[in-house]
Amino acid sequence: MKIYFIGICGTATGNVAILMKRLGHKVSGSDAGMYDPMKTALRDAGLSANEGWNPKNLECFCPDLVVVGNSISRMNPELEFVLASRKYDYTSLPELIGRELIGRRKCLVVCGTHGKTTTTTLAAYLLRANGVDAGWLIGGVPLDLPEGGSNLGDIKAGAPFVIEGDEYDTAYFDKRSKFLHYRPTVLVINNIEFDHADIFRDIYEVKRTFTHVRRIVPPYGKIVENADDANIASLEQTPWTQTYKVGESPSADLRIKDFLQFADSSEFTLECGGKSKKVSWPMQGVFNARNAAMACAGVAEILGISPLDLDISALSNFHGIRRRQEVILERPNLCVVEDFGHHPTAIALTISSLRQKFPQRRLFVAFEPRSNTAKTKVLQDKFADSLSLADASYVGAVRAPKILPENRMDTDAMSAKHPEKIFPFSDNEELLERLSLDVRRHLKSGQKAVCVFFSNGSFDGIHKKFSEAFKD
Repeated sequence: MKIYFIGICGTATGNVAILMKRLGHKVSGSDAGMYDPMKTALRDAGLSANEGWNPKNLECFCPDLVVVGNSISRMNPELEFVLASRKYDYTSLPELIGRELIGRRKCLVVCGTHGKTTTTTLAAYLLRANGVDAGWLIGGVPLDLPEGGSNLGDIKAGAPFVIEGDEYDTAYFDKRSKFLHYRPTVLVINNIEFDHADIFRDIYEVKRTFTHVRRIVPPYGKIVENADDANIASLEQTPWTQTYKVGESPSADLRIKDFLQFADSSEFTLECGGKSKKVSWPMQGVFNARNAAMACAGVAEILGISPLDLDISALSNFHGIRRRQEVILERPNLCVVEDFGHHPTAIALTISSLRQKFPQRRLFVAFEPRSNTAKTKVLQDKFADSLSLADASYVGAVRAPKILPENRMDTDAMSAKHPEKIFPFSDNEELLERLSLDVRRHLKSGQKAVCVFFSNGSFDGIHKKFSEAFKD
């Protein structure tokens, strides 16, 4: 089959395109901008991709199927040609994944507001460590899986598939959450909070879509859920399948106990059925301990064994994902960290973890309000409270011309709430200049510092400029 991807350079779209080529299909596509790391990944996989939108790309390739990426909307020249010509079948990326990559394979779907990418990576990593050639699709760059964010696995042997289940909508023509296409055998729900204000009106709509995905878990499957999350506890009961609870609560089936954090590592104990195993690993924060426990439970259910019958010794060598508390500069008096955090809860957890890791250092934070939720006032006060946990937080430009001013994040109001802690900027270069000045003054006084850049985008590259300026 010949498959053409409109929007091929997205992280998920590009990885799926590569997997479809490995399955033996002829693959091509296009995107408005071809950027690394996906640009290089597509080239290395031998995929031809066109930069810019042009209906002639489709005419020349003559696809049997067109995959419309999530970011593509009406008035895209190639999409309009597909709709007008009626020559080509078209589908969404999640529907293609469910049909062609998952199919009848056992599937472990990891979902939740936070921790999806790390938990999915942990599940794939643990399956590999336990001798299973699983397939996976991860929305990030794993540091410990040489295949990267995607892998077919042993399809002929029916090896399971692990996928990050996003609650965001599927395509311009299908407003259901993506994870409803992923056919979960085992569904892992890390947590539920309000997010994606452009898709959901309130927490009740978010909980509704999680209720829907729970309804498609088969009777022989299982729902692995966070035992400590009130929003998950409030969802409808699921008598058609079993649930398995993970958490710090004494009622959890797999319990997390005795968490300790050190300068460069942490440790905790997993307890289940009267047995226990201790984990010591390089990851930071109790939230990552929970991610590991959720992954252990999900993998064990896919394999039909107890979580503590898994070989979890490989966790001692797990280093996580790029842009998740990733140290991009380390000097005796300064540590610079890049993090994907774009929700107030994730930001607060990361700041708390860094506080524990560096208790004697001043903590500087730079935050780019880039997600569709962060650009609005919906979680503005929560963002302010989370950022105030640092010693000083510098909030970047809010670029949201389509959002009415009265609904747009007001960074001046955030500063007024915490005037000694939060400093707003309308230009990211100005933020960089002020942050650099303040950090230099602090270092010259003989003190040490940690600087973390939070963004789910590029932040105009200021984190790289900052690191370059301070590397000597």
